[in-house]
Amino acid sequence: MDLPVLKGWISANPALALSAAIVIFLLLYLLARLVFGRGLTYLAALTRNKYDDVIVRKLRPYRAALLFPFIILYAFASLSVEYQPVVEKVALFAILWLAVVTINGLIDAFNQVYESSPSFTGVSIQGYLDIVKLLAILVSVILSISLVTGESPILLLSGLGALTAVLLLIFQDTIMAFIASIQISAHNLVKEGDWLEVPSYDADGVVLNMSLHTIKVQNWDKTITVIPTHKIIETAYKNWRGMEESGGRRIMRSISLDQNSIRFCTPQMIERYARIDLIAGMVAERQKSIAAYRKRGSRSDSPLDGPQVTNVEIFRAYVEAYLRNNSRIYKREMDFIIRELAPAATGLPIEIYVFTKTTKWNEYEQIQAEIIDHLLAATAFFDLRVFQQPTGSDFARVVRPA
Repeated sequence: MDLPVLKGWISANPALALSAAIVIFLLLYLLARLVFGRGLTYLAALTRNKYDDVIVRKLRPYRAALLFPFIILYAFASLSVEYQPVVEKVALFAILWLAVVTINGLIDAFNQVYESSPSFTGVSIQGYLDIVKLLAILVSVILSISLVTGESPILLLSGLGALTAVLLLIFQDTIMAFIASIQISAHNLVKEGDWLEVPSYDADGVVLNMSLHTIKVQNWDKTITVIPTHKIIETAYKNWRGMEESGGRRIMRSISLDQNSIRFCTPQMIERYARIDLIAGMVAERQKSIAAYRKRGSRSDSPLDGPQVTNVEIFRAYVEAYLRNNSRIYKREMDFIIRELAPAATGLPIEIYVFTKTTKWNEYEQIQAEIIDHLLAATAFFDLRVFQQPTGSDFARVVRPA
């Protein structure tokens, strides 16, 4: 059957021709699903590479298979002279939006493959890909309007100049988010996997995802906080990435000593402290200096005469020796300070300022707890008392019943 005869038959039998077109359309779609959809899914399942699985899942080949029958429909629209313009517009409209959603799916697949690759450093590109997807949708909207109205797309684009102010107002958040994404990426401020603390948004956890408009943070209690991307530029926040990359986490704790328990060491006290292995050498040096002073015949009728040593000084030396003997603490690579803070109404604080050799939260807390527990228990061996606010049991020992 030649083309003129076929056209004539379609014109004479429009209902039958429509039914035949629907059947052919469905058959073409089923064929495309079988060859393209199932074929891609089967091939992806055969390989060990997980990237092709991601691409096939995001591509949605069964949906993309619809492109084939619509392309055939557009190609043979001229067979129906009466309905050719309508058929062509419907086919082009379907092809356009199927192509857009397919391209957007491929963009999502590219982003997922990028973020799951071994070379991924946490620098997100999703914000830029969202811009590409948004532009693709805008172009599709313009082309769709052009299809419906019959106007040239260039003419429609030229008319957008008058709507610039309206568009700026509508896409204000998008523009601000895009600028913020560029600043975040250029200065390497935040990336996926960072431990981020944003007090104003009650966020404290790991950055799960960074898109054009939002930064998603999973807090340590497993709740999710969503922060607008452009707000991160103007909001105070703390990024713990530097701590994690350094390989050490700071311990900054202080033990407050009761100032009434601070005293000069007697010879008996010094003899007792000298039996502590960690500070035996230091105590021996102090003993020598005191003995040398007395051997010169100098006056020592007052505790303030000559070289003296206090139990706090010995305790600080012990704290430093104990920490330097701890294999899980940095001694030279990072700050290592044991110092006294200003005396206060709550006692004399002895501050520990050191760094652990791990940044893992659980291990860090365990190391910190072991150190503080040990030092709190050790204060009594240096004739010191830890300052503590009086409790009900303390008052009960003072008050006696009449």
